Amino acid sequence: MSLHHQRKRSGRSSIRDSWANAVTWLQGDLSPNSWKEALNGVSAIISCVGGFGSHSYMYKINGRANINAIRSASEQGVKRFVYISAADFGLANYLLQGYYEGKRAAETELLTKFPYGGVILRPGFIYGTCSVGSMKLPLGLIGSPMEMVLQHAKPLKQLPLLGPLFTPPVNVSAVAKVAVRAASDPVFPPGIIYVYGILRYTQQRSK
Repeated sequence: MSLHHQRKRSGRSSIRDSWANAVTWLQGDLSPNSWKEALNGVSAIISCVGGFGSHSYMYKINGRANINAIRSASEQGVKRFVYISAADFGLANYLLQGYYEGKRAAETELLTKFPYGGVILRPGFIYGTCSVGSMKLPLGLIGSPMEMVLQHAKPLKQLPLLGPLFTPPVNVSAVAKVAVRAASDPVFPPGIIYVYGILRYTQQRSK
């Protein structure tokens, strides 16, 4: 099962790609008891729930909503839980306090409730084709060359203050592949996977 956040009343996703028709879409508000029945028989969850806005809104979506999902999954006997979090970006952590405070609170809850089956992915900028209404934005035109350069510039991340800005972007497909592997492979190690770990797992699978 995969969790994501969208501001619409229907449970059906706005995604029009053909693969979306093969997915069972369920609507829930991520309150503690709104969708526990949907977890019956579920062995693993991948949560992509997150968002931007005011400080309180960001903490609610990135933190409280995911904490509720983690607790519900634990109570229903789900074995594995993968959470798409975010890499630290130095100054951005301060500017987006609600976002990062929420993310880290959810991480703490996950490591507590799923000590053996909880996996946290901390990518930086995730690029791919982004749909905005009827428009498709090819973010890979920027993200792909940046990834090629910055993944070989790891020492620059040690620079004071500016270091986090050199975190390489990651292709959305790479994040998805590692998330699915973490959710489906019972021997995938629990804990936090940083951006270079995500890239390493992706390279292992491509060989």
